[in-house]
Amino acid sequence: MRAARLIKMVLLLQSRPTMTASELARELEVSERTVTRDAQALSEAGVPVYAERGRAGGYRLVGGYRTRLTGLARGEAEALFLSGVPGALREMGLEDIASAARLKVSAALLPSLRDAPRTAAQRFHLDAPAWFREPAAPALLPAIADAVWDDRRVSARYRRGESEVVRELEPYGLVLKAGVWYLCARVCGTGTTRTGTGVTESGATGRATTTATGAGAGVFRTYRIDRFTGVDVMEDRFSRDEGFDLPGFWDEQAERFARSILRAEVVLRLSATGVRNLPHAVDPVAARDALAGVPEPDGTDRVTVTLRVESEAVAHTQLAALGPEAEVLSPATLRERFAADAIRLTEVYGRRER
Repeated sequence: MRAARLIKMVLLLQSRPTMTASELARELEVSERTVTRDAQALSEAGVPVYAERGRAGGYRLVGGYRTRLTGLARGEAEALFLSGVPGALREMGLEDIASAARLKVSAALLPSLRDAPRTAAQRFHLDAPAWFREPAAPALLPAIADAVWDDRRVSARYRRGESEVVRELEPYGLVLKAGVWYLCARVCGTGTTRTGTGVTESGATGRATTTATGAGAGVFRTYRIDRFTGVDVMEDRFSRDEGFDLPGFWDEQAERFARSILRAEVVLRLSATGVRNLPHAVDPVAARDALAGVPEPDGTDRVTVTLRVESEAVAHTQLAALGPEAEVLSPATLRERFAADAIRLTEVYGRRER
């Protein structure tokens, strides 16, 4: 809309001493001819926009003119606190709001501080996704983000294995972990029943009715957003539990998940180097548990620990990184794997080049 563009033009001119027509056109995403017309319209409305001709010319506000349009809206203020994660803002559909908030802040700063946003951006950047992964924003993320910001219940269809379940949720918060988005939500309480065509938790197709009472009503759960197949944002809002702590909840859930997949045990004899490197080779939670209260070294200057692992196959891959700094004592089958590896390595490195 033109009115919004004119306001943005005033804020841009207020935050910088002078801007050329091409700079304004780029910021406003219009042509230079449109910039000229907008400047004329502002001047006629009483905003003292002055045009300086020539090679070093441009547009500026006369006489230290200040607008009172720098007040932040609630959504802009919230988005401003996320401005260090531009990729996340873009995926949640908040990029334009954050841009407007930053512009208002810049316009309100003293002239001596107006380079602060630029200098900060040159000194800190957060790149959340893991290496060697092309992140893809879930299609339903913007709708879920809107519901989170607005405290609105959602009726969601969620893919679980080969089946699809229906849930009515109170979306409390979003978490971006290694490029993957998660929703922390509370399952709606007793009496909230959703009916729809789909698949029940048992996997039976047809006309399905999912009652929150039988699905962990009132319990906070974590959902991967890329597994949602449909989300309907409802009109009614929910009252947030003010005692809910999103970072604390996430930390607890993440550690619980890490422990839940550690279903097997390996007994290791570690050198001092193996002790230092174990947290870099295996799950950090498992390493911390294994090394808690590490006993004194035995006669071989090594310590014996019990390590929980996801499976024998996973342990074989992870512990191979420790090389001779770790000796598997049990299970016997895993020890045999490493013994076979040692024989093969001896064959490979024991051969002399002819």
